Amino acid sequence: MDLNWQFWRSEGQTFFQRFLHWVDILDPTLLFIPNKEIFISRTLLPTSKENIAESLQDKKIREAWKLSLASVHPCTGETIPFLLRPPAFLPIYAPLVVVTLLPHRKTSSAFICQFLFHSYIAGVSLANGNPPKQDEKKTTEMVFSRKQLLLSFGVMTYASCMGALPHYFVTRYNLSPSGQRVFRNFMPGPLTALLCALNVMVTRSSEYENGIEVMDSQGQVIGMSQKAGEKAVERTALTRAVMFGTAMFFPEVALQLLKRTSSLLRNPFVLNPLRYVLTVAVLGGMVPVSLSWMPPIGKIKTSDLEPEIAASTEETEVFYYKGL
Repeated sequence: MDLNWQFWRSEGQTFFQRFLHWVDILDPTLLFIPNKEIFISRTLLPTSKENIAESLQDKKIREAWKLSLASVHPCTGETIPFLLRPPAFLPIYAPLVVVTLLPHRKTSSAFICQFLFHSYIAGVSLANGNPPKQDEKKTTEMVFSRKQLLLSFGVMTYASCMGALPHYFVTRYNLSPSGQRVFRNFMPGPLTALLCALNVMVTRSSEYENGIEVMDSQGQVIGMSQKAGEKAVERTALTRAVMFGTAMFFPEVALQLLKRTSSLLRNPFVLNPLRYVLTVAVLGGMVPVSLSWMPPIGKIKTSDLEPEIAASTEETEVFYYKGL
């Protein structure tokens, strides 16, 4: 069991507790710390779950925890690829979301922006999901990687086409002002939410096909559960949908209401920049909220697991890594 896993088991019990930790972990400056310093800082961390809360009182150890949680995968203990770590989420999510909302004269440019957006979503899902079964890595890693690459490329392409569909209707057909408003302003939010959830479900499909590790309260692996994998992927897909759906839909609703009270907001040179600023602001709040909504280390009753796994332990519930 990695140190980060132990931390979330001990410190991730309430939403508020998780939110405060994620606000620290999402600090973009943590991206510039070299891997050597990351592993040195991890030597300061306590190995016992009982000592984690006490260690957070020490400023130096608290900074070491922050760096570890921001850079190291809780299941493998290996560093996450640079641009796919949590501190990179907002700096990369924000411009990608904005460019997908920009008006495009050609559907091809809208497709390219959507493809970049969904490529990053897929990369984050794979880098921060559950790893394949340890004893099969030597024999199945390449086969698994090819399969996931094809599935990921397929869902990225499909999601990009569907995401560019509103732009296609606006530029292809002579829609009424109200019709343009629906396709250009209101449809992108719910549509992006659904496509992001689909992206996560497909890119991490191996987790509910092959199962993920489930552990008892002592951190001992008791089996690979497909049902736990299904629950982990579904929860991650839901949080991703809520994050982007809210960030893209809420600002548009607020602006439409504000336009009724101020004629200044009817000026596109004022309205459009304000729209993008509000979107980035809401996204900045939704990133830690969505990550904190459900604990990274989930629980599942043994009665809900496969019979052979339930029979291998006397505990009533076991634990699994949800992923990000």
